[in-house]
Amino acid sequence: MRLPGVRGAALVDWTSGLALGTVGDAAGDDHETAAAETAELARMAAEHPTFTPVDTAGGPEAGHGKNPPVEDLVVTTRTCYHVLRFVETSFDSSVLLHLWLDRADGNLALARLRMRDLTERLVLE
Repeated sequence: MRLPGVRGAALVDWTSGLALGTVGDAAGDDHETAAAETAELARMAAEHPTFTPVDTAGGPEAGHGKNPPVEDLVVTTRTCYHVLRFVETSFDSSVLLHLWLDRADGNLALARLRMRDLTERLVLE
């Protein structure tokens, strides 16, 4: 996946905090620490009912299955974006893709679209 402004990316198991694969630089210069911190943020969003999708009746959507209720997270700093995209699988769905994007050179909308397409093509069975 080639995108302007990408500084690094990682495939992370968000339940354990382990980096399954990395490319490029890591935020904070340590891929393992970045993976653990990314996983903590992902767990907070995925496990709290505040972020549960709402169905058409206005209440929380019943049973999202094994996939997390959140599709992606975007954290914005003064100089960069961190985009976390959950990977939906047929089993436990505990994997996410973390993209570290330079704010001056990157295109956040394009990055989210490309990440969605990439995670849909990932086969983790």
